[in-house]
Amino acid sequence: MDPLAAKFLGAGLACIGMGGAAIGVANVFGQFLAGALRNPSAAAGQNTTLFLGFALAEAFGIFSLLIALLLLFVL
Repeated sequence: MDPLAAKFLGAGLACIGMGGAAIGVANVFGQFLAGALRNPSAAAGQNTTLFLGFALAEAFGIFSLLIALLLLFVL
């Protein structure tokens, strides 16, 4: 296999993590919304957990983007 093709293939596979992060963020907000609609009085106390889940899921997507860019431009 050509090294250039392997580099592009590896970067594309690393980008799958960004799709997983998008699914994770949607899941975090969807579950929060479902819980907030069931018990509106407890929703205000869960905002910290919501933003923590959002930040962690988004960080994994950023890490996979970083790996893809490292594969493309450094190696």
